[in-house]
Amino acid sequence: MSTTIHHFIDGQIVEGKSGRTGDVFDPSTGEVTKQVMLGSADEVRTAIAAAAAALPGWSATPPAKRAQVMFKFRDLLMQNLDKLAEAISAEHGKTIEDAKGEVARGLEVVEFVCGIPHLLKGEYSDSVAGGVDSVGMRQPVGVCAGITPFNFPAMVPMWMFPVALACGNTFILKPSERDPSTPMLLAQLLIEAGLPKGVLNVVNGDKEAVDTLLTDPTVGAISFVGSTAIGRYIYETGCANGKRVQALCGAKNHMVIMPDADIDQAVDAAVGAAFGSAGERCMAVSVAVAVGDEAANSFVEKMAPRVRGLKIGPYTDSAAEMGPVITKESKEKIERYISEGEADGAEVVVDGRGISLQGYENGFFVGGTLIDKVTKDMSVYKDEIFGPVLSVVRAKTYEEAKGLVIDHEYGNGAAVFTRDGDTARDFVRDVNIGMVGVNVPIPVPVAYHSFGGWKASLFGDHSIHGMEGVRFYTKLKTVTARWPSGVKEGAVFNFSAGSDV
Repeated sequence: MSTTIHHFIDGQIVEGKSGRTGDVFDPSTGEVTKQVMLGSADEVRTAIAAAAAALPGWSATPPAKRAQVMFKFRDLLMQNLDKLAEAISAEHGKTIEDAKGEVARGLEVVEFVCGIPHLLKGEYSDSVAGGVDSVGMRQPVGVCAGITPFNFPAMVPMWMFPVALACGNTFILKPSERDPSTPMLLAQLLIEAGLPKGVLNVVNGDKEAVDTLLTDPTVGAISFVGSTAIGRYIYETGCANGKRVQALCGAKNHMVIMPDADIDQAVDAAVGAAFGSAGERCMAVSVAVAVGDEAANSFVEKMAPRVRGLKIGPYTDSAAEMGPVITKESKEKIERYISEGEADGAEVVVDGRGISLQGYENGFFVGGTLIDKVTKDMSVYKDEIFGPVLSVVRAKTYEEAKGLVIDHEYGNGAAVFTRDGDTARDFVRDVNIGMVGVNVPIPVPVAYHSFGGWKASLFGDHSIHGMEGVRFYTKLKTVTARWPSGVKEGAVFNFSAGSDV
């Protein structure tokens, strides 16, 4: 009998009562291992009420004391790294090393917000006018919510709630129903770290839970990471209901390889960037744009054996370099895109379709796939595949390659590999992309910088974590003050010309 995962509300596990459940799979075997309760609107409102009740006390807690909770949470994350990685891999399928890396990137954000007393320091201007001072301060938004994807069940939630909580907000997390165990573990570790009950709540669910968060008037801000179609809906619905929204969405990340690039370095970079976590990450490199046939031929020739040699296996195999994708539907979608590219005239150099592992015949495995001679009108180029597929586009000139990056609807990440500083500087300045790498394939910012794309990759005015995250989870209040003592007789209290103020 499979385990049932419920909700975490007001500091404790609360049994779901909606009567609706979802299946949680082991992607390596295709077997259902758990059931997850899908929260009803009433259950979500219970979590919102718990967060609202906890808000006055938590927001009034001094930032230094909030930081102490984060320090303890950091220690507990490190102590429970193996347990968290096992939970991630068992439900997502990624290798243990990938899972540990994910936790580490979330941990960086926790470490960043341990400095929240400094991050929330306001601005002060003395004597902006006669006897008048101005103070700028940042205060919590209130009850906030996060809607997170399956591909990073630890990292993405930790890009959200630590910043929100450190800023004095309370939080409701609605994680992916595909791999819900890890967020529940994180919530329990926070309680162990001393977080008051009700400050962080986890409600598992589907669209009913999401729509409740989007429309309930108590929720002041929504963070989202996921596909562009859903992100646009989250943004439009949330804004229409008076909430501030940050929605980080889809991507099609290009890696431009110049003729002067170190091809061996580019190949090394592309292997990890395209096929790590089975390509199921929004910063994966899915398009290599080689400038000139010589660079393209060399890149494909050296890349092909590396892709063929990828060790595919379940996370329990310590030698595995790449695990399965998340669901049978994902596997079928990825293989369909490969077939469409082939039918459109692209050359499938390394074919990951139809892979079957002994003992794991029903697993959701797709092998590493390398497709050459892809053109910009093909679906394999235009769409986000979200799988272990690298398309090679051949460009005649640098300007053509740069134009592909600029013209694509997504603007999450892009990279250029070159030895030429002028080319790199031009690329960095000209591309309309949120995160750019120079000889760095996946330019994910460290936690004290901010993560976010442009164009259809981000809806909203703020990126995630770093100072952009602090600004998103706080509201600016500016105070202009003048005290009665020392006021001259007959002073005029307005901003008209010639007044004392």
